[in-house]
Amino acid sequence: MTLDINRIQALCFDVDGTLSDTDDQYVEKFAKLFRPLSFLFKNKDAHRAARRFVMWSETPGNMIFGLPDVLGLDDELASLTDWLTRKKPPKLKHFILIEGIKEMLTALSEHYPMAVVTARNEEGTMQFLEQYDLLPFFDVVVTALTAEHSKPYPDPVIYAAKEMNTPVENCLMIGDTTVDIRAGKIAGAQTVGVLCGFGEEKELRQRGADIILETTSELTAILLKGK
Repeated sequence: MTLDINRIQALCFDVDGTLSDTDDQYVEKFAKLFRPLSFLFKNKDAHRAARRFVMWSETPGNMIFGLPDVLGLDDELASLTDWLTRKKPPKLKHFILIEGIKEMLTALSEHYPMAVVTARNEEGTMQFLEQYDLLPFFDVVVTALTAEHSKPYPDPVIYAAKEMNTPVENCLMIGDTTVDIRAGKIAGAQTVGVLCGFGEEKELRQRGADIILETTSELTAILLKGK
């Protein structure tokens, strides 16, 4: 897959693992707890097991949609993810901004309208954005209950596109998990998978990410090349 930069008129950003690096603190804590049980995990990798555990505990859909596609249960899993997100939206208590994010948003905001598209609850999302003074960069903030359904349904991306007065096919969805890629692709947007969160390159590519970046801030050089 390749990114058609000429099509892009607006940007949609996930939060956890894309703008916020909050989860890594919890991963380290659980990795310490899991190390005595490392013999139970694939390749005895307690750190990877801890990442998977935190991913499950904080955002149910991330784990659910990491299951092999061969199960053929995409629609059923989407419904379950949406219900879990709305039933008990996960809370954030501490926030860490991924390196280079504010500089990236500053540069990109001069060229594109931008939206937050997250499955987080509104309170936690706003706390993060306000803590790092990021709110002025975004034209719209879409959280777990903003649209009729949350990610991995396409509703949040479509909602953001309408609020930015941009055709959804001219939007770019940026996220770290298959949930983000699925939502963007079904909506008709192009997608960027980033590896600074929980997503792995293989699964992001399998879901159809148009491009994979090591970290979100690399987007600046790609989108502003020649501008």
